[in-house]
Amino acid sequence: MADRPLDRPKGEKRSIRLRRKSSNPDRSCQWAESIARFLGTPSFIIYLTLFVVFWVSWNLLAPDRLVFDHWGFVALTLMLSLQASYAAPLILLAQNRQADRDRVQAEQDRQRAERSLADTEYLAREVASLRQAINETATRDFVRSELRSLLEELRDLDDAGPDREDPRPTTKSAPKTAPKSVR
Repeated sequence: MADRPLDRPKGEKRSIRLRRKSSNPDRSCQWAESIARFLGTPSFIIYLTLFVVFWVSWNLLAPDRLVFDHWGFVALTLMLSLQASYAAPLILLAQNRQADRDRVQAEQDRQRAERSLADTEYLAREVASLRQAINETATRDFVRSELRSLLEELRDLDDAGPDREDPRPTTKSAPKTAPKSVR
């Protein structure tokens, strides 16, 4: 029942179907744009110039029985006006399509710039956090100074002799750690 329209009775079947061609507006706009692009080429200017030269020379130099534009090139003016009247809307259609493409391209560029800015800001935050983490780690100079001070303490203990007590506490204490921020 899904293949039968609800507005017709059950027994009625349509034998002849008139199919209407669906016109694709994008295809007609592409066609108009291709014509408008051709109207702006040097070859079109050359063809139109050759057409006008042929028209004028034929109507001036041909015998009177073969001349088809007797009244001062009125037919030529009519032909050129007709061509211009068709060319103008086609050029406007092409310009509208180009404006639409430019608008889409500008929107894509804006989105790309926003993503790029967000990525740059993220990377700047990451670099700042890495710098901060590096500043919190023990540097080579800090480790060297700590080792020197420990070495001096050991030398002082050796110089004091065996009768001197160990100044370090005998209970287990937390190991000495590097300070959080050494600059």
